[in-house]
Amino acid sequence: MTDPYLPREAEILERVDEAGSIFSLRLALTDPRARADYAFAPGQFNMVYLFGVGEVPISVVRLRGEDADFAHTIRPVGRVTRAMAELRAGDRLGIRGPFGRGWPLELAEGGDVVVITGGLGCAPAVTVVHHVLANRERFGRLVIMQGVKHSDDLIWAEQYARWREAPDTRVLLAADQARPGWTGQQGLITTLFDQAEFDRGRATVMMCGPEPMMVASARRLVDDGVEAGRIWLSMERNMQCAAGHCGHCQFGPRFVCRDGPVFHYPEVAGLLGVRGF
Repeated sequence: MTDPYLPREAEILERVDEAGSIFSLRLALTDPRARADYAFAPGQFNMVYLFGVGEVPISVVRLRGEDADFAHTIRPVGRVTRAMAELRAGDRLGIRGPFGRGWPLELAEGGDVVVITGGLGCAPAVTVVHHVLANRERFGRLVIMQGVKHSDDLIWAEQYARWREAPDTRVLLAADQARPGWTGQQGLITTLFDQAEFDRGRATVMMCGPEPMMVASARRLVDDGVEAGRIWLSMERNMQCAAGHCGHCQFGPRFVCRDGPVFHYPEVAGLLGVRGF
């Protein structure tokens, strides 16, 4: 049995510079047996350890749906992630995980799927899109809405373009501030909702991004006729142990690392936006 507190070594196979300072690292565990056994559910996260510097929780993604390995998309915002920005292919990291509860993909089968993301929140949800497109017959319409602060912040533009061509799929983009040539909407992500065509009575909504964006979007969806019970959110908190022991990520009576990071909206609606939670 793998010790959840013991990092396993992973090698960087590829570094991809995305937009601005954002970059992605495609990784593989160096132990052949561990690499073969590694699997994650869309929405889970790893604890990524940079030797001699520290450890941070980062959502697990696949840069391309067919990849056998896994990746992390990172924005340098603190001591550890700024040090990770110096890494290149061939460098090594420690990996603990995957941890947490992922997206409710089985519950979503048979209905429309709406993916709403803001900023780098697209990273935890990108594997949802890959899963739906790889199992297209199990799901209805796929609607992808992504909002960014500035149009230059959009990552994976080529991927969004490919998704736009997929069967029964709608991609809607918004930027608070847009440069000339921006083809998406200018404004908040909620400005996209009137263009989003899906069955409000049978859609499952999966959302990730800044908390104020998720609060506003969830309330708007409910006002538009989506049941609160069909909305799921991926939360971010200060996760250190990833096993629900240290208490740093306590979220009301729950722990984000153990009981999330994906939460059913009715579970947490009363805590969102409350100072201290």
